[in-house]
Amino acid sequence: MNSFANPKVIRTFLILIAIHSFVVGINLIIFPSEWMQKFGFNPITESFFKSQGGVFHIVMTVAYLLGAWKPIKYEILIIFAITAKFIATLFLMTYFFINGSTVVILLSAISDFLMGTILWYLFLKLKT
Repeated sequence: MNSFANPKVIRTFLILIAIHSFVVGINLIIFPSEWMQKFGFNPITESFFKSQGGVFHIVMTVAYLLGAWKPIKYEILIIFAITAKFIATLFLMTYFFINGSTVVILLSAISDFLMGTILWYLFLKLKT
């Protein structure tokens, strides 16, 4: 049996993705809007959408953890996580190229793509 086909490997990776999402979510909620300028964003005068993005990331954390809980039984949540990562990649790359946005957006796109690709690979190994 391939060591990557072990459910513990995909479980661990999903937990790492969940931690990443949770940290991003909390940071979006608690960091002052002025800090966003340090990452190259325009000044934010209303924090609602920043907080909404933070809550979205926390909701995604729950979905990732549910998939990690029983990866074989709840494989649909792994498929959802893979899909979410590739949709995020598409959105971020499109946003970056259309708006000429900051490097943080490009780095986020690359990291989502890598997480999605690795998760897809682990899922395929788990299924074989």
